[in-house]
Amino acid sequence: MWDKEIITMLLEGMADTLYMTLMSTLFGYVLGLPMGIVLAVTDKEGIRPNGLIYKILDFIANLIRSIPFLILLILVIPVTKAIVGKSYGPGATVVPLVIAAAPFIARMVESSLKEVDDGVVEAAMSMGAGMLLSKKMDKRRA
Repeated sequence: MWDKEIITMLLEGMADTLYMTLMSTLFGYVLGLPMGIVLAVTDKEGIRPNGLIYKILDFIANLIRSIPFLILLILVIPVTKAIVGKSYGPGATVVPLVIAAAPFIARMVESSLKEVDDGVVEAAMSMGAGMLLSKKMDKRRA
């Protein structure tokens, strides 16, 4: 039952799964972390409110999050071919995984940044943080 071929296939499958998971996590955070920060900063209660930027990123995040992964996988085949050179295999699967994961990571980062307590912001200001934080505190107090 457990001959050499089956063990080899299982090991290859586990290696491919680990590769896809780690690479998509890494690149998902590379894209999602800045996107989440920009979403939190440009929100109407953020440090630098900017309705246009927030609405564009919000729309992109909501749109990508609402597309089922299998459909997204098919939709981004041309992008995957352009980046990886082929449209199948573990390396090619990383591209749609990153595209799907980045908006979820961005929303997590955004919500985490919005939950920062006012006391922490005041403590940062008392230790010499810039004027951006004081503007944020003024808005929260008003």
